[in-house]
Amino acid sequence: MPIVLYNVPGRCGVSIAAETVARLASNQNVIGVKEAAGSVERVSEILNLCDISVMCGDDSLTVPMMSVGAKGVISVASNIIPKEMKQLVDFCAVGDFKSALAIHRRFYKLFKHLFLESNPIPVKAAMAMLGRIEEEYRLPLCEMSP
Repeated sequence: MPIVLYNVPGRCGVSIAAETVARLASNQNVIGVKEAAGSVERVSEILNLCDISVMCGDDSLTVPMMSVGAKGVISVASNIIPKEMKQLVDFCAVGDFKSALAIHRRFYKLFKHLFLESNPIPVKAAMAMLGRIEEEYRLPLCEMSP
C-alpha cells in the first residue's frame, strides 16, 4: 500500500527530520512526503538526501517549492478553486513560473484566509458560502468566528 508521509509540525508539534524522511524513503511503500513545515529549504534538503516525491503542504508556497523540485501540492485551496490550482501546478511543472506566479498572486489572499482559523474550519465555511456543502462541523470543530 502506497504511503505518503505528512510533515505538518503545526498540527503535530514536531517536524519529521529530513534524515528520517530519507530513511523512511528507502521503504518501497513510501512514495512521497507532504511538506508543510513552511520551509522551501527543506524541499532541497530532502531531495539532496533521497529520491522521493515532495508535495507542498502550503498553498502559498507551491510556486517556490516547485521551483526547487517539489512535484505538486496537497492543497486546501483546491477545494475552492480546483481549476486554478491545477493550472498553477501545471505551469510550474513545465517551468512556466511567470504564469504560475500570476495565479499565485491572484489567489494569495485566499491562501492566507483559508488559515485564519484551524483547518478545515475556514475551507468548510467557504464551501458552504459557495453552496457546495452544508455547513456542519464535528466536535471539537465549531463554526468560524465572525
